[in-house]
Amino acid sequence: MAMTITEACGAMAAARGDAIVVATMSAMFAFDHAGLCDGRLNSVPLMGGAAGLGLGLALARPDRRVLVVDGDASLLLELGSLVTVGTQAPPSFLHVLARNGTQFTGGSNLPVPGHGQVDFPSMALAAGYLHAQRIDSLAEFTARLPGLMAERGPGFVELAITPAPARFGPVLAQTEVPDLQFTRMGQEAVALSAWLGAAPR
Repeated sequence: MAMTITEACGAMAAARGDAIVVATMSAMFAFDHAGLCDGRLNSVPLMGGAAGLGLGLALARPDRRVLVVDGDASLLLELGSLVTVGTQAPPSFLHVLARNGTQFTGGSNLPVPGHGQVDFPSMALAAGYLHAQRIDSLAEFTARLPGLMAERGPGFVELAITPAPARFGPVLAQTEVPDLQFTRMGQEAVALSAWLGAAPR
């Protein structure tokens, strides 16, 4: 049985230890809304950016575990990052894919191209990840997560996620996206620079 993104993020928050979490899209909002953002979370409110940022952190700080929480629509925009991660092979890198088959889940729920057809774990293995698997239930994910966090990476886990109900459609028009997301990108960049000891530009 598939899990919700909030359940999956709750499991990761409980098991993360001192790992740095880089979350994007629906995972970012799930961490926020569940009160799981505690200063060790760097969010990327931009599709396609999580794996690259996570890789940079893993290379800059090989002493810290990096947990990237990605989305299927987002990963389709950054498939080349799988090869980059596989080539660099950061041992402390775990890439979790929340696969719900929708873009803008909980909003317009547009279908993700290739859903049910594209095999992301096989792509990760072919790109050079050391291990990759699919997990379909919260119970299995919770039980296996500590081992996955401790295992040498880069690793990849695809989670079966139930999409949130759509709020927008033909009857109810989608509201304008506020500038808050773009403001947050700047805030996260400043916070990340401070954490790395670099002066913000």
